[in-house]
Amino acid sequence: MKDSVIAAQQTPSAQRTTRDLTRAAVSGWLGTAMEFMDFQLYSLAAAIVFNKIFFPDVSPAIGLIAAMATYGVGYVARLAGAVYFGRMGDRIGRKKVLYLTILLMGASTTLIGVLPTYATIGILAPLLLVVLRLVQGFGAGAEIAGATVMLTEYAPVRRRGLISSLVSLGTNSGTLAASALWAVLLAVLSEDQLLSWGWRLPFLLSFALMIFAVWLRRSLKESPVFEQRPDVVDGVALARDEVESAIATADSHEGSVLAAGIRQRKGKAFFLALGLRFGQAGNSGLIQTFLVGYIATNLAVGRSVPTDAIVYGSLAGFATVPVIGLLGDRFGRRAVYLTLSSLTTVLAFPVMLLITSGSTPGVMIGMALGLNVGVLGLFSLESVTMAELFGSRTRFTQLALAKELGGILATAIGPVLAATLTAVTGSWWPIAAMLIVYSLITFVSAYLAPETRGRDLVRLEDAV
Repeated sequence: MKDSVIAAQQTPSAQRTTRDLTRAAVSGWLGTAMEFMDFQLYSLAAAIVFNKIFFPDVSPAIGLIAAMATYGVGYVARLAGAVYFGRMGDRIGRKKVLYLTILLMGASTTLIGVLPTYATIGILAPLLLVVLRLVQGFGAGAEIAGATVMLTEYAPVRRRGLISSLVSLGTNSGTLAASALWAVLLAVLSEDQLLSWGWRLPFLLSFALMIFAVWLRRSLKESPVFEQRPDVVDGVALARDEVESAIATADSHEGSVLAAGIRQRKGKAFFLALGLRFGQAGNSGLIQTFLVGYIATNLAVGRSVPTDAIVYGSLAGFATVPVIGLLGDRFGRRAVYLTLSSLTTVLAFPVMLLITSGSTPGVMIGMALGLNVGVLGLFSLESVTMAELFGSRTRFTQLALAKELGGILATAIGPVLAATLTAVTGSWWPIAAMLIVYSLITFVSAYLAPETRGRDLVRLEDAV
């Protein structure tokens, strides 16, 4: 055992060519794009049509709450997927897990497109919808975490923020594609056409994207950091008792390297990462999910205006995301985190005033501003910072759990809470208040977190 561990430690740095990095970048971008396309397709459908075709026997307000609740159940399954696939990814490698997650996500999304409606099979329709959301969420629970870990571990140290931000561009691409599809459907189809068959098209079209993503990941090489880990032998991580045995027989340096990874008291890095995630996830649920339905239901603007706003905001994000990644590489993660979360807090009420002004330009500007500052900018930083906070032995698991717990506490519950509060108060101010609370949580977490820029990702222990 000792000889195996020492050999693993003395293995030269795993070499990856520019082509390997490009393939990893495209794979991470595409998988994350697919994940967010799937979820954005559903969230827009939940806000626009699902309350009518799956929950038709209740009032519009209750139907919107029910549709949002169905949207939220996927996040419960994501947590289970994060635990299951995260542990698998830390033990046998990132590549195999990413292959499985893309299959689960793509199959469940496609099947949503062939579901019968409430008018056809009654209560069984929303029940089947929930089942597919659970399957979709189970696969998605480790997808973005795996893509983030893979790309961060591939990236050169000095450009880690920029290259890791491509994962965030994947979220932006998926959101844009889903929003664009819905914008086209809303523009060209009548209400009857949309409710009878039009809503199925975006879900069915996602099948082609899944096939391409699966093909691409079959030839992807394993993360070089995973291959260099001192606790990995023959492509599999040693169990804790095996590492303890190796520590007992290794020399002082080798033993200290291994001991750092398994004897460190965990928790600090995880809760800091959870706080960093909270602002981005909460803001995303409010801006990209709830506000689309709220605007369509409560404001006197065209039904395509909120989806158009998301499209334009996502287009702007193709500049925002890499710029924030570059700033994080230049000035450090903490400084940029503190700036963005402060801006979101200050802009919360002005953004909501613009959105609720009743004017189409106001809605467009407000949504685009909130999306880029409070969601995409934070996501660009999140991609690299959370990976750098964790040690390589548990990076996949901890990152996936932090992302999905943040999703459950903020993104899944947030739209339901916002729908309830706005219905009770008859006003939009609870939305602005929630944006402020979410952003302040991220501000405090960034303030307490260590600077992680340039950290050695092969180290087994967490950054704090």
